[in-house]
Amino acid sequence: MAMKVDLMNILITLFFVISMFNTQTRGRSQPKLSVSERHELWMSRHGRVYKDEVEKGERFMIFKENMKFIESVNKAGNLSYKLGMNEFADITSQEFLAKFTGLNIPNSYLSPSPMSSTEFIINDLSDDDMPSNLDWRESGAVTQVKHQGRCGCCWAFSAVGSLEGAYKIATGNLMEFSEQELLDCTTNNYGCNGGFMTNAFDFIKENGGISRESDYEYLGEQYTCRSQEKTAAVQISSYQVVPEGETSLLQAVTKQPVSIGIAASQDLQFYAGGTYDGSCADRINHAVTAIGYGTDEKGQKYWLLKNSWGTSWGENGFMKIIRDYGNPAGLCDIAKMSSYPNIA
Repeated sequence: MAMKVDLMNILITLFFVISMFNTQTRGRSQPKLSVSERHELWMSRHGRVYKDEVEKGERFMIFKENMKFIESVNKAGNLSYKLGMNEFADITSQEFLAKFTGLNIPNSYLSPSPMSSTEFIINDLSDDDMPSNLDWRESGAVTQVKHQGRCGCCWAFSAVGSLEGAYKIATGNLMEFSEQELLDCTTNNYGCNGGFMTNAFDFIKENGGISRESDYEYLGEQYTCRSQEKTAAVQISSYQVVPEGETSLLQAVTKQPVSIGIAASQDLQFYAGGTYDGSCADRINHAVTAIGYGTDEKGQKYWLLKNSWGTSWGENGFMKIIRDYGNPAGLCDIAKMSSYPNIA
């Protein structure tokens, strides 16, 4: 009997010793990684390889500066959004905006062609009748997030994004269309050096349609046009330019996803989630697709946008940006240059 009691006491004592050890271990802060170690982990996570130690050293310094910038913004407090070290963490904001944006606004945009001159028809719904939240992903009208890579053809991805949504709404079928065909064949744009969505819509109409993504895959560079070798999967009858203003954009987005321009800044390069209400560039330089709107948990109204910077950016490739900002064109001018195609 005494042996059983002693054994029980030993087990109880051992249990408390182990519990105390675990508590003390958990209480100790884990060793903080150095910036160099964080860079190595980031390289491994994103598959980043440098040509030599010189380039690695240069990129490390940029990585370090970007990390400081991100931490300074996040520590500011009371922000409705956050920034993070995504795949763009080792490039400067100048490099990023030069390679990963690419919206060029044509002079003709101020005088729309007859194809886009049809009067914008406001929905019969009043503000009270329109849904308080709308997400075209829930209706299956949004394809997977894509990545334009180091090619300034955001305009092609924006145009295709609204076209894919329009096609789903019109036919009930979701299909991916070819950004590469627009990149190769739209003569009034500049390939990887920029372009505009309505020029892409002009091409689609005049060409008799556009191919499926699987028939004309994205390569991230401009090549010789191969439209004549392909079969068009969708045609459009026209496109609609949306009047400037968040009210008009709201009316348009209730109908379908809409191609829009945005004045993207360094903050947007590292956007990692939340409702964005930060800084903007001094001009519109990027194109995305507006796929909905809503109100966040803090009561802030937002626009829901689909980007073309891959899924490591933002909220799995999507973002929320403040709505009803007060400026007629919206924050970062997102309601200034909007358009969408009409399926034939």
